[in-house]
Formats: sequence, structure tokens, C-alpha cells
Amino acid sequence: MGLEMWLRTGLLMGILTGLLMGIGYLFGGPNVAFAMFLFAMLFNFITYWYSDKIVLSWYNARIVDEMEAPELYAIVRGLAERAGLPMPRIAIIPSETPNAFATGRNPEHAVVAVTQGLLRILNRDELEGVLGHELTHIKNRDILIGTIAAAMAGAIIQLAYWARWIAIFGSYDDRDGDNILAAILVAVLAPIAAMLIQAAISRSREFLADEGGAKLSGKPWALASALLKIEQAVRYRPMREGNPATAHMFIVNPFRGMSIANLFSTHPPTEKRIERLRKIAEEMGYMPNF
Repeated sequence: MGLEMWLRTGLLMGILTGLLMGIGYLFGGPNVAFAMFLFAMLFNFITYWYSDKIVLSWYNARIVDEMEAPELYAIVRGLAERAGLPMPRIAIIPSETPNAFATGRNPEHAVVAVTQGLLRILNRDELEGVLGHELTHIKNRDILIGTIAAAMAGAIIQLAYWARWIAIFGSYDDRDGDNILAAILVAVLAPIAAMLIQAAISRSREFLADEGGAKLSGKPWALASALLKIEQAVRYRPMREGNPATAHMFIVNPFRGMSIANLFSTHPPTEKRIERLRKIAEEMGYMPNF
């Protein structure tokens, strides 16, 4: 992994550690802050090694073998060989909202997850384009920081929810007044911290993955068609399950219409992505008709 990726990953973990220590100090002073520091170290360890499993569990994603999904395996294997990557595991998400993401801490431990809806509405060429996009994320090593950011932001959102409940139902006598104030501060600051975490995920990574997916599959028009289909489907059938903190991981933000999900989306507008794919098609010698 490059130095930049290590620095960005370290920054994410540092933000979480500082946030938890600050919360601990607000609620209980230096002793609680130190306890939160120890908890943050444990959480950082778990997040690094198991964030992919955490994210997959949010979507009830099931790892499938080649006998269950032979065509999907054939496409991924061919693209992985072309990209010089080890064969990733494949998971299917039981959702009719078409979408896909890649996760894992490195190419040797990567997982490509697709929804049932994606397999239903895309043809083979379009599926190759989407899977090429996800394998490019793996090759560019975007998956570690994206997965860690999702797990951390999800934890921060949950912390904010708890703080709101404490603020609403906590005791209002003088003894507990400071704790209620701290809970309110956490409820306000946690979403801001989540936005800072997501700022580490650059929109340019999606453009790079689109370009890589187009060239890896050799079918930029198919990827453009797939993006348009997914965008339209999400508009009418947004994903209801899962965690909005993972919005940046999907090829298209699946949580349209949910205000909190917009905080976590790092996707450029789909029309701009299609325009970029049109230019890539021209560079590859194709006459784009999309």
C-alpha cells in the first residue's frame, strides 16, 4: 500500500480516536477519556481486520461459490486475470435495488458484492462494465480506506443516535445537566466528524474506477448503460436496508431521498460520469452512441 493510503488510513483512525477521547472527557473527565482511548485502540484493530465482514453483515451479503453463480464467477475471473489480480470472493446481497461494491483490506482479501437486483436488470456486457469498475477499486487499493471509513462513520452515526436519546430522556436535575449538555454536543458534532471522515474519500476515485472498468472490460458503452440503469432504478426503488454510511462504497449511491445519506455520498453526478465514458470510448476508437 502506498504512503498516501497509509497516511489517509491513519488519519481516519486518528479522527475516531480523538473523537472518542473528547466524548469521554465531556462525560467523565480524564479517566473516562483514557478509557475511551483504550476502547478506540481496540476498535481501530477490529476495524482494520474485520471492517469488510462488518459491512457485509449490514446487508446480509452471502458469499457464494462457483456452482451457485457460474456466470458471475466466469466474468470476475476473466476480469481479475486481465487486471493481474487474485480472484476475489463473490457475495450476493438479497436486495432488489441494483448496485454493487467491493470491500476488503487488500486485493488478497477482497470481496465483490452485487445485489440480486443488479443481476436481474443488467445484461452480460453491462455486468462486465460494473464488475470491471469494482475490480479497479481493488487494484487501486481504494477498498481499505473506503471500508474502514464506512465502519467508522457507521459507529459515529450510532453514537449520535444514542446521544440524542440521552439528551431527550435523560434526567433534568442539576447533577445530570452537564451530561445532557455533553450528549447534545455529541449529537451535533458526531455527524460533522462523519463528514470529515468521508472527506478522505475523493470523488476522483470514482472517475478513475469508471475509466479502469471501461478499459478492463473493453466496453465503455456498457458501463455507461449500466450506470444509467442503476441510477434510474435507485431513483424509484432506493435501498431501505443497510447503513447510509456505506453510500460511498456503492457504484451509485443507493440511498436516494434519505437526507443523512447525502452526507456520505462521494459520487460525481451520473451524467458527468457518462460524459467521461463517452470520451474514453472515443479514445479507444469506438463511436459512442450513448
